[in-house]
Amino acid sequence: MSAVQPTSAGEDLAAPPAALPTTAQEVRRGLHASLPVLLGFIPFALVLGAQAVQKGLGIWEVPLMTGLNFAGGSEFTAVRLWSSPPHLLLIAAMSLLVNSRHLLMSAALAPYLRHVPRRRALAALFFMCDESWALVLADAQRRGIGRVSLPYYLGASAGLYLTWVLFTGLGAALGPVIGDVEKFGFDMAFTAVFLVLLRGMWRGMRASLPWLVSLGVAALTYRLMPQGAWYVAAGAVAGLASAALSAPREPQP
Repeated sequence: MSAVQPTSAGEDLAAPPAALPTTAQEVRRGLHASLPVLLGFIPFALVLGAQAVQKGLGIWEVPLMTGLNFAGGSEFTAVRLWSSPPHLLLIAAMSLLVNSRHLLMSAALAPYLRHVPRRRALAALFFMCDESWALVLADAQRRGIGRVSLPYYLGASAGLYLTWVLFTGLGAALGPVIGDVEKFGFDMAFTAVFLVLLRGMWRGMRASLPWLVSLGVAALTYRLMPQGAWYVAAGAVAGLASAALSAPREPQP
């Protein structure tokens, strides 16, 4: 007698496993997820480009700066501190302070990148900005898989990067024509987009405590030390300390 039993009429056959998404599908998914943020980049990039050319930077120097240093906060800081001749050490120090938040962002992302070879992970982090970081982290947490999809991250980052470089260059070209673009309120677009991203990452009041501590310390530091970008470093350190102190303790064996 055969060891294989016939399947009864009422018994369902096992469903085949779901096919994993291809690299191209994940890239498209990341690009699609970044579209609302990408639209918010456009007015903010125009503001930066117009301000930079008004400070004396050339039209081609603006996209070169934004392409090599993909970090809008430090770029705005550099433009506002720009003079003739420029104080390069001051600009470099303030840019380092503003970009210090990337240390915390990459540390938060590290547990989700353990499956990616270190060389590829470090190369991918060049394209990390606040928005791509928030998108990929929220996607990994929502899917509950404990890791990020690198093609998804690259798809989201590529759209944001190209939009930023292109429209900062366009802002530099149109700056002398449109004048002061801040009077139109374009610079609020970036803040509004990031608030929407934070809303998507909300995990309750307890989880948001480091955010609130960081915000309070940064605001207080800005009031006491308005010159420079010390509030960024102060807020980052305060948020990190709050997260460490409020983390649940593992029981001792």
